[in-house]
Amino acid sequence: MWILQDTLKQTTESCKTAEPTQTVVAKDTGSHLSVQQIPEVIKVQSNKEKKPGTPPPAVTNTAPSPLPPSNKVVVSTPASVNIPRFYFPKGLPNANNDHDETVIKIEAAFSEFEDENADIYEMGKIAKACGCPLYWKAPMFISAGGERTGCASVHSFVATWRKVLQTCHDDASRFVYLLAKPSCNYLEQEDFIPLLQDIVDTHPGLTFLKDAPEFHSRYITTVIQRIFYTVNRSWSGKITLTELRKSNFLQTLALLEEEDDINQITDYFSYEHFYVIYCKFWELDTDHDLFVDQKDLARHNDHAISNRIIERIFSGAVTRGNSVQKDGRMSYADFVWFLVSEEDKKNATSMEYWFRAMDIDGDGVLSMYELEYFYEEQCERMEGMGIEPLPFHDLLCQMLDLVKPECEGKITLRDLKRCRMAHIFYDTCFNLEKYLDHEQRDPFSDSPEPSDWDKYAAEEYEILVAEESYLLEAEVRPVAEGLHPVACPGSSVNRLTWVDMVYIVLASGPQDYNQL
Repeated sequence: MWILQDTLKQTTESCKTAEPTQTVVAKDTGSHLSVQQIPEVIKVQSNKEKKPGTPPPAVTNTAPSPLPPSNKVVVSTPASVNIPRFYFPKGLPNANNDHDETVIKIEAAFSEFEDENADIYEMGKIAKACGCPLYWKAPMFISAGGERTGCASVHSFVATWRKVLQTCHDDASRFVYLLAKPSCNYLEQEDFIPLLQDIVDTHPGLTFLKDAPEFHSRYITTVIQRIFYTVNRSWSGKITLTELRKSNFLQTLALLEEEDDINQITDYFSYEHFYVIYCKFWELDTDHDLFVDQKDLARHNDHAISNRIIERIFSGAVTRGNSVQKDGRMSYADFVWFLVSEEDKKNATSMEYWFRAMDIDGDGVLSMYELEYFYEEQCERMEGMGIEPLPFHDLLCQMLDLVKPECEGKITLRDLKRCRMAHIFYDTCFNLEKYLDHEQRDPFSDSPEPSDWDKYAAEEYEILVAEESYLLEAEVRPVAEGLHPVACPGSSVNRLTWVDMVYIVLASGPQDYNQL
């Protein structure tokens, strides 16, 4: 009994230690023992009775038994993977190229010149020794310091060309390196002037321009604008290596040394195209200050273009800088973009040009409200001509069926490029003459092989030449004594003659590149 009381006492003390705030009351009820706890009751099982002299129970080791050995997984650091270089912004290097052999050819070419110095005309042989097209000679000459000293020495050019070969591995990167400003990897408009001036001075198809330096800047400006119109797809004013590689400019430049008749190269350099563009501008520029305003431009093609789209052009939507919007005048360079876009609405730049002009709110889509805004003026002009216009709702259904936009009620630039009918869409909105012409033709008929621009330029050139011949025969213009028309080599028709040049130059006065 005393043992039971001692055990109960120990249990009570341990409970007090664990829960000091609880009160425990023990009651002896004979064979059962219970511990009453306030406010709850905890049942405690009594230990088995121990007889006097019984040894204490062995202490049981409660430590957990060790786990059986497991197979350890050894995680090894993976070996570094050698990923070959896949991005070469300046072309893929060719390990088989022997630069020393190229240098030997260059030194041999320089040895033919006096003191191993070459002027800009002799640089043609050096360009061929480098494996480059002939008309790279002017950029090569300038890069080697020839512009400062008047000639390029063999040592300066070899040092320059070694650097080109080591850093640039394709034609596009080398061309940009030679033409661009130091530390620039893009080309701006003024970078092309030395190259094009050399073409004007030395190409057989432009020899008649040697005696008319006043026209050099106009021709060069025209070619530069056509280059950027076609090549500079980002409209940034900076031709990148990627844009140059995607274009045909370098291939066209290489063709110049093979073709004496420059008019056979319709991309960029055609003199006939320059002649047409400049004469069209001259007709609109009544005060001959090399700028046209909205009223002047509205007279183009007998007022065929709507006034609302002309207002958008002069709002600065399609021109770089704010000079057009600020001064309300369009320069000759901007006119080149306008005329090419107006006469050939099938090319990508033209689609972008007119989309920007029609996107009044600048949200990147043409809404039905914008289409109605431009078509309203077309309806007014047709009513003035006694033609019953098609209601806008019916016209809208036609245009949506033509374009098939992805998003209903909104026409995007992507929709227009995909449908291949952008020229019909644009003419319907703002060119009445061409809209009526499309109404009389099958829009899905196969187009002729030449582009719309090439076809337009050829037709207009023939008309202009015929007009010039008539005026000369009628002796309408005063002819300077001793000057005679010059027939152009390689062509059956006369190009811009001395009479034309003198007449225009005397009327306009000397101009420079900045005015263009």
